[in-house]
Amino acid sequence: MRKRGPLKGSGGKVRRSLEGKGATPPKEARHWYKDKSRTERIAREERGGASRPSSAPRQRKSDDAPEYIGGRNPVAEALAAGVPATALYVAARLDSDDRVRASLKLAAERGIALLEVSRDKLDRLTEGAVHQGIALQIPAYDYAHPSELIEIAQDAAEIPLIVALDGVTDPRNLGAIARSATAFGAHGLLIPSRRAAGVTGGAWKTSAGTLATMRVARAANLTAALREYREAGIFVVGLDGDGTVDLDEVSLLGEPLVIVVGSEGKGLSRLVREQCDYVARIPMFAAAESLNAGVAAGIALYEVARQRRR
Repeated sequence: MRKRGPLKGSGGKVRRSLEGKGATPPKEARHWYKDKSRTERIAREERGGASRPSSAPRQRKSDDAPEYIGGRNPVAEALAAGVPATALYVAARLDSDDRVRASLKLAAERGIALLEVSRDKLDRLTEGAVHQGIALQIPAYDYAHPSELIEIAQDAAEIPLIVALDGVTDPRNLGAIARSATAFGAHGLLIPSRRAAGVTGGAWKTSAGTLATMRVARAANLTAALREYREAGIFVVGLDGDGTVDLDEVSLLGEPLVIVVGSEGKGLSRLVREQCDYVARIPMFAAAESLNAGVAAGIALYEVARQRRR
C-alpha cells in the first residue's frame, strides 16, 4: 500500500474568503445615497406628497421660538393676509411660479428679509413638512389674557362670543376653528396652556391667515377661566355628542356666550362640563358617531350667528 504524503494546503485562502468584506456600511456612508435621497425628496415635494417622517424624537420648542409656514399656497396666503413675519426662506435654484413671485413681491413690500438656503435647511426649519422650496418665519405668538377677549367685544359694542377649546391637540383643528370664528364674528379663542394645541406653523397654515386678526388667549387653568367668565355674566355652552339638548334649542345663543369645543375622541372633560350652563349636541344621523372639532365649531358658530340675526 502506497503511503500518502502530506496534503497541499490552501495557504489560508479559504479562511480569508470566509471572513468576507466586513460589515455593510450604513446608507449614509454610501457615496450615492445623499444625491439619491435629495432627488427623491424633491420629487415628492413637486407631487405635493408628504415627506418621510424622521425617526428621531422631536424636542419640545420653547415658548419664544419662531414658527415656520411651509408650502407655496400657505406662504402666499399668509403674506397676503398680513401675517406677522420676520423672514422668507427660499430654496436655491427654485423653479418659480405665480405663487412664489407673489410671495417675493409681498415680502419685499413689507420689508421682510429674503434668505436663499438649501433644501436641507428648509427641511430642518419646517421639521420635515412639505415646504415646496419656500417657508415663512413668523415670531412666537403673543397670547392674550382671557379677559382681553371680553374687552375686544366691549370695544366693538357687540355681544361677546368666545370659543374655548378643551383637549384639542391638533393645531390644524385650532387653525380651522380660527377660520370659522372669524367668518361668524367671534371675538377670540381660549385655549389651555398645557396639553393643548397652540398657535404653531400648522395652525397658521390651516387658518389661511385669519389668526392675524383672531386673538387667541391662553389660560393656565381652563376651568378657572370659564368660572371667571360666568362671574362676569357670560354663559357657557359646551358641545358634546352626549349633550342633554339640541343646539338649536338652547335659548342662550343670543346672550354673551362662550362655546366650548371638546376633543373628537374624549369630548368635554368632567371639570369643564361642570362649568357649562348647557351641554348641547348637534343633531345628526346615527351613522356619524362624532364630528371633527373644527367642523363642530363651525356648525355651532353658524347657529349662533343665525339666531343673533333674528
